[in-house]
Amino acid sequence: MFDFATIPDLLRLVVLPAFGYLAWRDIKTRRIPHRTWYPLGALALVLLVWEGYMVITGDATALDQRLFLTRVSISVLVLVPLAYGFWLLGGFGGADTKAFMVIALLFPTYPEYHLWAVGIDGEFATLPLVATDVGVFSMTILANTVLLGALYPVALAGKNAVTGYVSPAMFVATPIEATDATRRYGVLLEFAEGRLRDARSLSAVRSHLSWRRLDLDALRMYLQWRGLDLASVRADPDRYRDPDSLPDEPNPPGTGSIANSDVGGTASAVETDGGTTDDPWGAEAFLDDIDGNAYGTTPEMLRDGLETLTEEDVVWISPGIPFIVPMFFGLVVSFVYGDLLFTLLGFLGVA
Repeated sequence: MFDFATIPDLLRLVVLPAFGYLAWRDIKTRRIPHRTWYPLGALALVLLVWEGYMVITGDATALDQRLFLTRVSISVLVLVPLAYGFWLLGGFGGADTKAFMVIALLFPTYPEYHLWAVGIDGEFATLPLVATDVGVFSMTILANTVLLGALYPVALAGKNAVTGYVSPAMFVATPIEATDATRRYGVLLEFAEGRLRDARSLSAVRSHLSWRRLDLDALRMYLQWRGLDLASVRADPDRYRDPDSLPDEPNPPGTGSIANSDVGGTASAVETDGGTTDDPWGAEAFLDDIDGNAYGTTPEMLRDGLETLTEEDVVWISPGIPFIVPMFFGLVVSFVYGDLLFTLLGFLGVA
């Protein structure tokens, strides 16, 4: 063993550059290949078995062994199903879910890095600096991720206020030029007319607060499928609202990624006969042709989004924040400092 750390804890440091790269990729493309998680998942399982073997066969006391098994059980049997549940409810994307499952397997217990091995002494000689009584490191990473992620809506609201855009959605959305919609990631928002206090039923309240509409990835897929760009649609919306303008042979829609989307080409001049007049914009035809898999988009959502983008010069979108970005910073803080929430609760006299 090394004086600095155990071999499993040293190998766990690999997660920092790996998640740094994934955070960068998530910002740039909002896409993370499934194969990315296989080596990290394999590493997590190997290190979990390795460390378990060390604890059970080493000189750890019976109490230490029970604590290790309890912490592993909390991390694996509680946090992994929790991440899966958030995915089922739509709170996590697929990549976010896999990321947290990997974290739960990699870090059921706190790692220890002894800086006195490299000449640093005193209270800063062992990292992380602050550990919780529970001792489940994946819970610390989750708590730090949530706290750091909470800074994003505050910063977004401040930016909107400074630029003069004040709205109920200023904490979750930002205004953009409608012409830039295909060059941005996010979800188009629509605000209900009238005041919230006028809503007299649960469904009315839910409708009033349901701002999310068209996913901009789905918009790029639709334009790619039709062979159009947004400028052409805005220039002649009446033409493209008519389903008879759909192409005879639509293009593959792609995934909606900006990097892989060719939405800047010229509009298709091929038109069909016999289109249905009750399908404005050909929204239903598009979703039927791609088996309806466009990030939860419905024909009504697509039609409403296209109407908004052709009628308005400025629209609000929720850019969101890729969960892996605050998770990466949460990892860094967790490795160096430890649990921010535990410190905050201690300051408030709760913990």
